Amino acid sequence: MQASLLSLGAKPPLTSHQIRVKSLYTPTSFNDPTDSTSMAAIPAPKWAQKTITLPPQRRGCHHITPKILKEIGQDLSGFKCGLAHLFIQHTSASLTINENYDSDVRDDTETFLSKIVPEGRSAPWKHTLEGPDDMPAHIKSSMFGCSLTIPITDGQLNMGTWQGIWLCEHRDRATARKVVVTLNGV
Repeated sequence: MQASLLSLGAKPPLTSHQIRVKSLYTPTSFNDPTDSTSMAAIPAPKWAQKTITLPPQRRGCHHITPKILKEIGQDLSGFKCGLAHLFIQHTSASLTINENYDSDVRDDTETFLSKIVPEGRSAPWKHTLEGPDDMPAHIKSSMFGCSLTIPITDGQLNMGTWQGIWLCEHRDRATARKVVVTLNGV
């Protein structure tokens, strides 16, 4: 891997304005097919996509990294460098990356969410078509979000040692959840 320097601004770079960038590919020529470092030598980008159906989970945060890897492992292994994008197709559950070791973190996160987003008949929500936990589930889903982007390096998700993918189920009576995983890279 080579390190390059990028300068911010038009003036000669100052030390405090330099950014060190590591690059897997450093093309020297875009037109010379005999140059092994040219863009022509870089493999064409590829794509893979799979929809994973996760079984219903109890309310709370669930570490799902092993389930995701089991489903995408074969495709993932074919990528040297790229991005994995995960998108949950629901408005009352969410995805996040957090602690993958101590389950107390998942329990504490659910406790936090329950404290900051009130629910039940005394809560101020108008939208209760699917029950008193419906609107709070939508709010919690918006707080964490419906998608994740994770770098791929050498056929693996490039997360930190203690990071894991969580499915956060915000409903009391959940259904199966679908997560679309899209892989892109070389």
